[in-house]
Amino acid sequence: MNFELNEKQQDIRDLVRDYAQNELVKGAEERDRRGEFPSEVMNDLVEMGLTGIGVPEEYDGIGMGVSEKIVAVEELAKVDGAVGGIYSISSIFQQALLKYGTDEQKEKYLPEVTSGRAMGAFALTEANAGSDAGATKTTAILDEKTGEYVINGSKTFITTGKQAKYVCVFCLTSPELKTKGLSGIIVEKGTPGFTYGKIEDKMGIRSSETVELVFQNCRVPKENLLGTENKGFGIALSLLDTARIGVAAQAVGIAQGSLDLAVKYAKERMQFGKPVAQLQGIQWYLAEMATQIAAARALVFYAAKIADEGKRHTTEAAMAKLNASRMAREVTNLALQIHGGYGYMKDFPLERMYRDAKITEIYEGTSEIQKLVISRSLLV
Repeated sequence: MNFELNEKQQDIRDLVRDYAQNELVKGAEERDRRGEFPSEVMNDLVEMGLTGIGVPEEYDGIGMGVSEKIVAVEELAKVDGAVGGIYSISSIFQQALLKYGTDEQKEKYLPEVTSGRAMGAFALTEANAGSDAGATKTTAILDEKTGEYVINGSKTFITTGKQAKYVCVFCLTSPELKTKGLSGIIVEKGTPGFTYGKIEDKMGIRSSETVELVFQNCRVPKENLLGTENKGFGIALSLLDTARIGVAAQAVGIAQGSLDLAVKYAKERMQFGKPVAQLQGIQWYLAEMATQIAAARALVFYAAKIADEGKRHTTEAAMAKLNASRMAREVTNLALQIHGGYGYMKDFPLERMYRDAKITEIYEGTSEIQKLVISRSLLV
């Protein structure tokens, strides 16, 4: 398999890299410090056409697929891991519609989200249903008289949950069936009974809004059902497969950005009368970091190619995320070590990258869940 970027992918890389290195970098530290959602940045991504990647032209997209999306994710995450994450995860809503939406749902929601007039979000996690999505308690009971689902419950740790105009919420439409009774339902911001709880104060990716969604007798039209009723668990898992590739690309970007800073610093930092880059120990650190990043990037690209071919990519996505997230934590740690005491200070971006890297081992399925997915594929 050829891992060289084609012409379109190179154009995306160059466009996003130029923006990230010259514009995105300017406010990264301040956004992190304030925990401020990057609204202006998201507008810039829309103007560059990035929110249209993977969406057909008939819905205001520019086509292409996951392979192109991850190129953009990596370049953004090199400078700001939070923005890379927002861009990647917010596109799950689009993928949900493309894979499972009706023609009417696609026509109603996709152009608005793709053009940047609205954002979408994906809501699966609950306080007691994280890795164990089968423990979902939020219900959506159909009122036969009105033809509406009545939703009650809450969702937690939802990325862009308050910013999104539309949220795909996974609820139990047949609670007695448990996992087999889960369905995806599109809920619009402002619907009576749909409110927001706590906005989380996080360790990393601090400008990526993470919020609790609360539903109290929230009524939603039956036509907002995504796919087939009681088939939501499979839908959610398939969407997570592609989402995990995006998180893996985010991890690669954070790691590559930290390596770039470490190389620059090693060339400039003088100790014992010479740049620390001349010390063999530092050279070996850099060699290990570069090798791990290259290997992780190849696995991420491999998973993306399989996804773009329309093949099942559950195992490959899990492998890519497991490997890339672990690699990002290790590489950012070494980059910080190379910077010494300066790396620990907020004057340098390494401490932010170190904090940002950790989340890639947790969200969209913890590393332990990825191991479970991979091992199951081996033991069938």
